[in-house]
Amino acid sequence: MWSFGYDATTGATIWATIALVIFIGIAIYFGIHKTIAKMLDDRIKQIETDLAEAEALRAEAKALLDDYARRREEAQKEAEGIVTAAREEAFRLTADAKAALEAMVARREKAVADKIAQAEAQAVAEVRARSADLAVEAARVLLTKQMTEKSGALIEQSIKDVAARLN
Repeated sequence: MWSFGYDATTGATIWATIALVIFIGIAIYFGIHKTIAKMLDDRIKQIETDLAEAEALRAEAKALLDDYARRREEAQKEAEGIVTAAREEAFRLTADAKAALEAMVARREKAVADKIAQAEAQAVAEVRARSADLAVEAARVLLTKQMTEKSGALIEQSIKDVAARLN
């Protein structure tokens, strides 16, 4: 080939350079540089759009995070309120149960005292009735004994009293 008096490597380098210049000239003539620039501009616009969308998504995510944090705090406060109300209700129910238990114990004590008093009164009544029965029985036995001993004298005295009154 044409080496122009240079060695083979230098000649190949010169022809490669000439081919490159021709290729670049053809590329510029057909406007490839504009197409490449347009592709790069489109890619830049797509990246900018993606970045803007990512920023919007980040802002939305931050807003959601803030909203969830606020909701969590509200839920925590509400839970604390519920726990406090439950404690107060438990204390109130405990106090009510204690008062009801004391009232029930007092009623039962009164009922037991009333039963004891009633049993006592019944026992006294039974003792009195038994005493009265024993007294009546003792009087009967005593009168029977006395009547057998003095019956004759009493009959004669009664007859005299009746005769004196009839006359």
